[in-house]
Amino acid sequence: MRRSDKEIIDLASMESIIQRAEVCHLALCKNNEPYIVPCCFGYEDNTVYVHGARDGTKLDMIKANNRVCVEFETDVNLIQAEVGCKWGMSYRSVIGFGHAFIVDDIGSKHKACDLIMRHYADGKYEYSDQALDSIIVIRIELNRITGKKSGF
Repeated sequence: MRRSDKEIIDLASMESIIQRAEVCHLALCKNNEPYIVPCCFGYEDNTVYVHGARDGTKLDMIKANNRVCVEFETDVNLIQAEVGCKWGMSYRSVIGFGHAFIVDDIGSKHKACDLIMRHYADGKYEYSDQALDSIIVIRIELNRITGKKSGF
């Protein structure tokens, strides 16, 4: 990282950012064409879970190239100044690099959906087999994460 003064190296701090983030931005690439999509997510044990339709761009790209990048941010605030070039942003962010895998079995889909739901609200959730069969779940195993902060 170019600015070591902004780097977050503590794993617990990075995981706190992931847990507090509302959106996971999932970046994919196929045939040298990048694609990024915001996703609801769940996180546990260095693994991110997202869900989606059984067909579409996201799934096509993962099948062609399962290397992915994810991004999370919290505490985002615009910093205004008198001079345009002095404007800035305060934030905390984490970027993760890893591989995406399609989750097929109903039991694993149920667990992943529970993690996703728990990220947003406490409770116990029920899903019919038909509902779980109608979606795909993507498991993203992170090999490396980096953290950055600005304005803190």
